[in-house]
Amino acid sequence: MGLAMCPLCSEDEDIELVRNLEGGRRLVKHRCGYTWEHGTPTDPKKQPSHSFNDLKARFPTAEDVEPEMLERADRLKAQYLTTRPGFDPEVAAYWEKYQKIFSREGLRTCDPRALKDFANSDIGAHPGNQSMFNAAWNTMGDAVAAEATRQTIEYLLYGSDDEPREDRLQQLLNGTKPFAMTGFKEALLTRVLCVVEPERFLSILKYTTEAGGKREIARMVYGLELPAPESVNWTLGRLIFWSNDLLHALVGEGFANQQHSAAFLWWAKGQPAESR
Repeated sequence: MGLAMCPLCSEDEDIELVRNLEGGRRLVKHRCGYTWEHGTPTDPKKQPSHSFNDLKARFPTAEDVEPEMLERADRLKAQYLTTRPGFDPEVAAYWEKYQKIFSREGLRTCDPRALKDFANSDIGAHPGNQSMFNAAWNTMGDAVAAEATRQTIEYLLYGSDDEPREDRLQQLLNGTKPFAMTGFKEALLTRVLCVVEPERFLSILKYTTEAGGKREIARMVYGLELPAPESVNWTLGRLIFWSNDLLHALVGEGFANQQHSAAFLWWAKGQPAESR
């Protein structure tokens, strides 16, 4: 297996090929049970193109989790659920307020400052530093910036059904839509989805990040290696949706809400490997 080495054990023996991946990389597994993506991608221009439905069908599912990893996750879940958090009622009220603001009518009539305030609030889900958005807003002025933000949210939530919402999200991330608001990117767009569909979307606002996004959580908690966002056809917009739905299915029931589920996943990813 070349220079493949287990990231957990730092050993290069007893590593087996699980399957070949698109782009010249391979999914490999160490004897400890950990799996990861290994190898150097080939030239993207030489990689095959796949349809939306084909890629979605090939995306990892809950059935791909190794039994021992699923058992460990279940043990951690049982441990975590022995203590339920005291949720701030402010969160439910705040999100209910923005569900109305993000309705079709609400977007047209809301106070511009409500949109800027949303981008800078960490109630329910922390979007991180929004200096780019704030600088753009201040330069454009309240009226123009609010209109761009309205159109951005409206396109994400209410765009044509002929185009999957995953791909509408990708266009906003790429900035290919001329009306897209500067700085209103992944964390804020995902936060909008969390507010509008709180029963579906986990309050984990990044797909991949050093601090731990959905991709890192899938690897560290469930031993699943999700596609890299730069892979051909695996667009970030699609990966944001599909990874959320995968983690939603894996985490299961028993939680007070999706914020509770997300809090468990954040906690579980930090548990030492020795507890597996």
